[in-house]
Amino acid sequence: MKTILDIQEMLKKFGTFIYIGDRLADLELMEQEVRELYRSHCITAEDYQMSILLLRQEASKWKKE
Repeated sequence: MKTILDIQEMLKKFGTFIYIGDRLADLELMEQEVRELYRSHCITAEDYQMSILLLRQEASKWKKE
């Protein structure tokens, strides 16, 4: 898991497609979905941690702009 695209591809495997049009809202929804997948034991702790880190970094970049 190295990019936001990787996270989107992982979510697609579970039938989750997120696109609202607002990048920050998209990132927040992706974070919620990743959390739910982790709670449901569908993804590993490593994938969960890396996904959350990437999503928060990307959200931080967008908030600065």
